[in-house]
Amino acid sequence: MRAEIKQRAWEQIATAGASALSLNAIAKQMGMSGPALYRYFAGRDELITELVRDAYRSLADTFRAGSATSESGADIAALAHALRGWALDDPHRYFLVYGTPVPGYHAPDDITAIASEIMTTLLDAFAALPSNNPTAPFDTHLEGHRQWADGHPAPPAVLHRALTFWTRLHGVLSLEVAGHFTGMGFDPVQLFAAELDDLLAH
Repeated sequence: MRAEIKQRAWEQIATAGASALSLNAIAKQMGMSGPALYRYFAGRDELITELVRDAYRSLADTFRAGSATSESGADIAALAHALRGWALDDPHRYFLVYGTPVPGYHAPDDITAIASEIMTTLLDAFAALPSNNPTAPFDTHLEGHRQWADGHPAPPAVLHRALTFWTRLHGVLSLEVAGHFTGMGFDPVQLFAAELDDLLAH
């Protein structure tokens, strides 16, 4: 029953967005009363949390499967393509976790822990690479950054490269997934590949 409720929720998100999610509307679609559905989810925020948790867990598992063990740029490239494939496979899932925050919703701490797990995989991959720019700009601003899930802080140069990778690829992906490249006359695949090549070169 919980799985069906979540599926109905995804359908509602696809139609009207996460901010319009309504348990009463889901209950009506399923031929249930509102109070009956609330036996499975205590409220909207609990349902959103379950959807966000599933989304982050899916990406964490995708990253784990896409990570390699060799000390080469191919590891990073594999993670980049895994991220793009995951985003394009389900745009509504992507935007639930990386789009505009749902008004009034605050994720619990365990959601942050899964997000940190994703970043830890990325940090580990960058830590295995030789640094082409050991004195990367802004490193001094990252000295006090919090520790990650594996219990040790990433060196500032590694953290800078990983965050640059993460933010720039999400910038390209967000525009592509939202359809903003449509009609511009270029191939988003080639743009993504060129951005990735540039990131790996520095």
